[in-house]
Amino acid sequence: MLSKFKFLDFKILIPYIILNITGIIMIFSASSYNLDQKGLSSISIASKQLLFLVVSILMIILIYRTKIGIYQKATFHKFTIVGSALLLISTSVLGLGNTIGGAQRWINIGPISIQPSEFIMITIILYASFIFSRRQNRINSHFKETVLAPSIIIGILILLVFTQPNVGGAAILTLIYLILLLASGIPYLYMVGGFSITLVFSFIMSRLVLFKDGWLIPNRYHHVYERFSVVKNPFEDQLNNGFQLVNSYYAIYNGGWLGLGLGQSIQKKGFLPVAETDFIFSITMEELGLLRSLLILAVLLFLILRIFAIGIQARSSFNSLVCIGVGSAILIQVFVNLGGILGIIPMTGVPFPFMSYGGSNLLTLSILIGFVLNISADEKRRKFYSLALQLA
Repeated sequence: MLSKFKFLDFKILIPYIILNITGIIMIFSASSYNLDQKGLSSISIASKQLLFLVVSILMIILIYRTKIGIYQKATFHKFTIVGSALLLISTSVLGLGNTIGGAQRWINIGPISIQPSEFIMITIILYASFIFSRRQNRINSHFKETVLAPSIIIGILILLVFTQPNVGGAAILTLIYLILLLASGIPYLYMVGGFSITLVFSFIMSRLVLFKDGWLIPNRYHHVYERFSVVKNPFEDQLNNGFQLVNSYYAIYNGGWLGLGLGQSIQKKGFLPVAETDFIFSITMEELGLLRSLLILAVLLFLILRIFAIGIQARSSFNSLVCIGVGSAILIQVFVNLGGILGIIPMTGVPFPFMSYGGSNLLTLSILIGFVLNISADEKRRKFYSLALQLA
């Protein structure tokens, strides 16, 4: 029996390491000035991210060493769904979470804070992949069992995320599930129905968020409305709601083709508050320039395409759907974050994958990468022994 290490996919692992090392360097650069001004250690935030990276790598190793069949058992998914729902209810409904920036998304565990809504992504991708792969042959004849029931369960989780409020997170989870729904082999009429339900759900959320005077909405959603309204022209309110977006533009403009140099950002000096989170790529473009930033995006795109390639070539439908879900999750996060810092779409607090400061997002994406590595090894091993039997 060959060691599983021999099937390790370095085309996934190496880009993952490159992106995370680059991210820690940029987090240090983006956060050091403000930390110095506060009399704190300039490496404190970067060191926390490094600690989360170490934990993430340990999680990848743990997931890689387990059998992929464990994640295809109904008991596992019942446990994760109930656990996810309880975490979300505790955070926002019961009010046990901390409120930061108008959103109640975080729970303190000792000296660190975790964001439970990030981990819901794992639950949805694995559960949807499990349901659609196990019941794939019955989708045509058992719509309620194979599509409707899972949609209701996942819909409840997404609505719990939305109530925090976490509009960006809820939208991303909805898109991921819709992609998995379409990739599952669902019939055309069900596909139209799925799109219709999604559009109605999106319309209701947009009415709640966008039309401040149209429907009566809680005060906790007003800050979300402001983020949407400022996209039209941030320079009209550049000292208030448009402050961050305007300074994101300045950072990108300052960087030019080659950048001001590592550590030389102007906008991180009080103009972009907490620049190491949502606006980390703005600082990256300012310090490293457009050309090097495009190189980072190229590495990330290679990683995403590699994940999709594993999913497309997979013989197991569960393996295929998981990879499609993971690749879609990373791709959507990149689009939403870049769209936010460029003013194409509202800034919704979605981090840039593997580079923004935030342990919950890094741990979530790393766990998903662990599943992809496990799936890649599983598929390689199947092909290896299949070829060996043919040659024997």
